[in-house]
Amino acid sequence: MTWKSRGEVVPRSFMSQKWMIFLCIGSFCAGMFFTNRMWTIPEPKGLARTTAMESEQLNLVSEGCNTRILQEKEVKRDTKGVFKTQKTIENLDKTISNLEMELASAKAAQESLKSGAPVSEDMKISESTGRRRYLMVIGINTAFSSRKRRDSVRATWMPQGEKRKKLEEEKGIIIRFVIGHGATTGGILDRAIEAEDSKHGDFLRLDHVEGYLELSAKTKTYFATAVNLWDADFYIKVDDDVHVNIATLGETLIRHRSKPRVYIGCMKSGPVLAQKGVRYHEPEYWKFGETGNKYFRHATGQLYAVSKDLATYIATNKNVLHKYANEDVSLGAWFIGLDVEHIDDRRLCCGTTDCEWKAQAGNACVASFDWTCSGICRSAERIKEVHKKCGEGEKALWSASF
Repeated sequence: MTWKSRGEVVPRSFMSQKWMIFLCIGSFCAGMFFTNRMWTIPEPKGLARTTAMESEQLNLVSEGCNTRILQEKEVKRDTKGVFKTQKTIENLDKTISNLEMELASAKAAQESLKSGAPVSEDMKISESTGRRRYLMVIGINTAFSSRKRRDSVRATWMPQGEKRKKLEEEKGIIIRFVIGHGATTGGILDRAIEAEDSKHGDFLRLDHVEGYLELSAKTKTYFATAVNLWDADFYIKVDDDVHVNIATLGETLIRHRSKPRVYIGCMKSGPVLAQKGVRYHEPEYWKFGETGNKYFRHATGQLYAVSKDLATYIATNKNVLHKYANEDVSLGAWFIGLDVEHIDDRRLCCGTTDCEWKAQAGNACVASFDWTCSGICRSAERIKEVHKKCGEGEKALWSASF
């Protein structure tokens, strides 16, 4: 189809294509102007940017969900926290242990008061002014019939009067004769001890009925009572027929002051005696195996020392601790199965014939006695002689620094 003009024939499609180009260009420009989509691309709604942790996890997923890598990274991240946590737990354990010990002591003291046990002046002072820390408490095991032995000890190695008070205040050393009461409370035996105590003031009375076959029970009661009356590093039991050098004992003990559970003495392992009628007969011999077997290692009964934690353990568990016929065996049995360090120190059991030359050589013994008599033979008469030969001298005690 054509248009005619002045005699020329012009194709109509020529004009239509021209306008079409202008229209396309105009439409494109108008579209860019109104939509503004050329330079910015909006983020789709609801699509949040991933965090660093999520990116790390996505990377792990893309690596094939390797959980081992994730665990290694978490361990590295938490290493410092673990160390801090372990240290905190250790501190808490120590604090809890100390609190348990104090609670056990308080309970034992309350039980003693409820049971009618005598309350000494030391207990009253302790309650009113607070407990001070002592180095050691020395309990001298004695009996109603041992008045002469006690007087011989007072005349030799045990300070008297103001010197004993000075020993407590300046050196932190408590010394008491340890005794219970007679089968008849308030009888003639008890009245004799009360009269002696009013003169010297050096007794620790126990809620215990005296008797040779009851030494294991007396030992338990002694440690339970002493740990409640005095807060000390060590608690010592010694017989009243043994000579003791107090300064040497203190110097020996302070070497083990940092150890929480320590049991010090002359360790032995004697035979279990099954035959009736002999001294040191063991009625429960069958518990120790075949006839002829020996006891486990334990300290000889003349003198031994335990740290505060062990004394508190005895006080807390005194109602369930088994008593054997011999008190030194009983004490050793109470520590079986516990994490206790046994210290075998032979200076705690010198013979009276050896202590003299050891003292002259400057190596004084802690305790001296005769093995044949399980103490100093005829101690009431001979202990002064032993003290003169084997004693460390009074100056050694007052010049010692613990």
